[in-house]
Amino acid sequence: MNKVRMLLDPFILMLVGTVVLASILPARGGFVPVVGAVSTAGIILLFFLHGAKLSRAAILAGASNWRLHLAILAATYCLFPLLGLAVARLPIDPPLLASGLLYLTLLPSTAMSSVALTAMARGNVAAALCGASFSNLAGIFITPALVLLTMGGKGHGLSWQNAEEIALQMLLPFALGHMLRPWIGGFVQHHKRLVTVVDRGAVLLVVYSAFGAAVVAGLWHHVSIGALLVVTLACCVLLALVLVATWLAGRIMGLSREDAIVLIFCGSKKSLATGAPMASILFARADMGFIILPVMLFHQIQLIVCALIAQHYAATAQDGPSSGVAARA
Repeated sequence: MNKVRMLLDPFILMLVGTVVLASILPARGGFVPVVGAVSTAGIILLFFLHGAKLSRAAILAGASNWRLHLAILAATYCLFPLLGLAVARLPIDPPLLASGLLYLTLLPSTAMSSVALTAMARGNVAAALCGASFSNLAGIFITPALVLLTMGGKGHGLSWQNAEEIALQMLLPFALGHMLRPWIGGFVQHHKRLVTVVDRGAVLLVVYSAFGAAVVAGLWHHVSIGALLVVTLACCVLLALVLVATWLAGRIMGLSREDAIVLIFCGSKKSLATGAPMASILFARADMGFIILPVMLFHQIQLIVCALIAQHYAATAQDGPSSGVAARA
């Protein structure tokens, strides 16, 4: 049942429904600032709850496995962006889709799905939780910096002034949530569904706002079936390259099977939950639909492929205990 849920994630259906709604009934006129204000409120609440959810014990526990976490960060913020710079040179029309592929590679790892897949594959769940948390925490700082460095000169209207919006909408709520954790942490832990609802609700609001603005600007008149196929193929190639690289890294580093599984899943994933809200701060509203379209495609591809890999690991784990040397696929 868990395998089926992973492959047929209801959130994907909600995303598709949101895109269809935005294509048919995009926000117009006086409704535009209302949608924008609600989206911003959702982003602030999302990062506040994530700050309250992240425990200091998890930070301290994760710091002890520094080799694994450095490898995850290297895959997420070094390998992926280098591949992204190459993919961004693809002659895709409109060019904003290529920029979206680059933006995709600059995002942090996912949290919930990385942990769920690690558990399915019988990997080190605690290390996955710490690795995904570190990646997301670092991404609040690293992703905007990488976007400004790699995309700031491409006509997206990016500047260091975006740092103020990032601080107000992301860093400040996250810090406040973490500071208030002694008082509200228990409530957040006992109401995990609330965090999930806010998480997904904020993403759906941003997607509706982004695609609505892009539709008004002529999104579906500019994006052809051929362009969508090229972007989908590029996402598949990116994922395949990073999966192979993280698998090889696990063997070279001599990681245990359980830790190598963590490196594969945390190092190869990209977060739509972070990417969509951050895009609403970093990019012009009319560009956002083009920018996050590759992120949405990659999100579904990574879920399907990584769920199949997790099933394989779970099946091979039944043959006997881990050798403790390196991951064997």
